[in-house]
Amino acid sequence: MTQTSAKGSPAGRSAYLVLGMHRSGTSAVTQLLALCGADLPANVMPGDEHNAKGYFEPWKIAQFNSRRLRAGTSAWDDVFAFPYTPLEDKAEAAWLREAVELFQDEYGRARHPLLKDPRVTVLLPMWRAALRSLSVGARCVIPVRHPLAVAASLGRRDGFPVEKSVLLWCAYMLSAEAYSRDLPRAFVSYDALLSDWRAEAARIEAAHGAPLPRLDSRAEREIDGFLTADLRHNRALGDLAATPKVGPLAAGVLAWFEEAARSGAADPAALAPAAAEIARMKADFGVFVSPVTRDLDQVRSDLLELRQFEDHQQAHLRKAQAVIDGLLAGD
Repeated sequence: MTQTSAKGSPAGRSAYLVLGMHRSGTSAVTQLLALCGADLPANVMPGDEHNAKGYFEPWKIAQFNSRRLRAGTSAWDDVFAFPYTPLEDKAEAAWLREAVELFQDEYGRARHPLLKDPRVTVLLPMWRAALRSLSVGARCVIPVRHPLAVAASLGRRDGFPVEKSVLLWCAYMLSAEAYSRDLPRAFVSYDALLSDWRAEAARIEAAHGAPLPRLDSRAEREIDGFLTADLRHNRALGDLAATPKVGPLAAGVLAWFEEAARSGAADPAALAPAAAEIARMKADFGVFVSPVTRDLDQVRSDLLELRQFEDHQQAHLRKAQAVIDGLLAGD
C-alpha cells in the first residue's frame, strides 16, 4: 500500500513523529527509528540518572514547547492539556512562525526528520501546521505502556501521586490518538518492543505503508544492543480500575490502546466518553490546576536550560582539551 505524499509517503520529505506520554517508551522507540535511518535533530538532550541511555529529543524544541504551553497557562504535567486550545490569532501565528524556524534550524533538509518530545503530543495541531508549511509529511509512532508503570516512574522522578500520573497519561494518549487520526500511524506495545522489536518494526512499516529508511544488518545489531532487558523498569502493579478517582476512566482508555497495539484496528468513537469525562473534570477543576503546573514548569524549564548550557560548555572544553593534548603530544 502506498500513501500520498501529504500523509508522509516516500515521494517527499516525511517526518517521524513519536507521540505519547512521558516515561512510556518514547525514547526507546525514537532510538529504534534513529538506528533505522530517521534523522535526529542537531541538539539532542543527553541522558541522565532517570534515562541513562538518552532521551533523543531536541532540547531546544522541548524548551520552545514548554514556553508555548505556559503561554496558554498550561505545562507538560497539566492533566487538562487536552484538548488543544489555540491562542488568539496573532499570537498563535507568531508561535507557528517560531516553530517553523526552529524545525528548520534543527533538521535542515533532512529527508526523514525524527521529532520526539512528548509535549509535541499535546501541541500537535500547531506542529502539524508547521510541517504543512514546510511541505513535510508525517508518520506517527505511538508507544503504549501501562499507565501504572508510567505512574511508578513519575512518582519516583517527580513525586507525583498515582492519580495525577494516570490522568496525565490519559490526556496525552487521547491527544495522540485524536490529532493523528488522519495520518499514517502505528501503535506499538512497549513490552512487545522489548520482547520482539523486529515484529514491531514490521508493524510500523505496514501501518505507514512505507519501509523504514535504513533497516539493515548493521542497524539490527545496534538495535539488539540497545533494546535490552534493563529498559524494562516499573512493571505495572495493582488494579488500574481501582485507582482512586480516575481508575475506570483510565482502564477504558488503556483497553482501547492495547487493542490498537494488537490489531491496529480500534474504533476511535469508543474514546469519546473518556474525552467527555476529562472535559467535565476540566470544567470543574481546571482553573485550580493549570496556573500551578505552569509555574512549576517555569522552574523546571529554567533548570533544564542551565543544565543544557553547562553540558554544551563541558563538551566544548573537552574538545579544546583534546586539541591541546594533541598539540603537546606532537611536541
